[in-house]
Amino acid sequence: MVGMRDTHVPVMAGRVLDLLAPALDAPGSVYVDGTLGLAGHARLVLERCPQAVLVGIDRDPHAIDIARERLAEFGDRVQLYQATYDELPEVLVEAGISRVQAVLLDLGLSSLQINHAERGFAYATDSPLDMRMSPDDPTTAADLVNTATRRELARILRVYGEERFADRIAGRIVAERDKQPFTTSARLVATIADAIPAAARATGGHPAKRTFQALRIAVNAELDSLAGVLPAAIAALALHGRIAVLAYHSLEDRLVKDALRTASTERAPRDLPFVPAGYGPDLRLLTHGAERPDETEIAVNSRAASARLRAAERIQEAA
Repeated sequence: MVGMRDTHVPVMAGRVLDLLAPALDAPGSVYVDGTLGLAGHARLVLERCPQAVLVGIDRDPHAIDIARERLAEFGDRVQLYQATYDELPEVLVEAGISRVQAVLLDLGLSSLQINHAERGFAYATDSPLDMRMSPDDPTTAADLVNTATRRELARILRVYGEERFADRIAGRIVAERDKQPFTTSARLVATIADAIPAAARATGGHPAKRTFQALRIAVNAELDSLAGVLPAAIAALALHGRIAVLAYHSLEDRLVKDALRTASTERAPRDLPFVPAGYGPDLRLLTHGAERPDETEIAVNSRAASARLRAAERIQEAA
């Protein structure tokens, strides 16, 4: 049975359902949840859209096991695959599906990952430095922290964590690992805090937040995977199919914004008096900018606070 600590509240669930449900009202409509997690959004979609079938994807085998249990009542409406979401084209081939009616990508960490200290994602709890979203992945955060050069560590922290003290932190990490390799989060957190000026530690939240974000992104190649799945998901949409993406930091949201904006822009030369067939936009934006959760939701679920939701609908047949 699933423990209470594995429960979670799906972010912006009502708005996500309102955006995706209109595309899932025909028999056999396919809903792809590329970040299945504990199946919170997936269950709500299956309940609201009784004609839809689910293709659920997650790289974490534990998440797949839990989702299979939680969705058992939906029987053959559910197909689950252990894969990274940028493997979407291969999953659809295996499932025998050419076009889908809705796609959801919820890019935040799942409660399964956050609540299990042994996964090493939380900087507030001393735990092994792992941070892998799948135990099958070869490189842990400890591997990265203990083997990357100072220059590479600084680049990771600066690019993926937008950490202004990246070089100072990287230098301190290298000095400390020369004494003893890092194995747990508490020592890394203390090292990070020591590297940041006292005045800066007093503002901007937990001093390790940006470093842990950066290491997690690097360990799981998250931005590379996101850059791969966005065009694949858009290409898989049937006419009037819809995509919704929940991002939780500016790096993710920038990739999502750019992908949806590009696909919703005409490709014809500006000086033409008309738009030739096939050169119009593929998508129509359904959200104006990034939508955010309201204060009521944030009060109930603090993890929703940084969420940014964007969505679009295919308005031109895929090539």
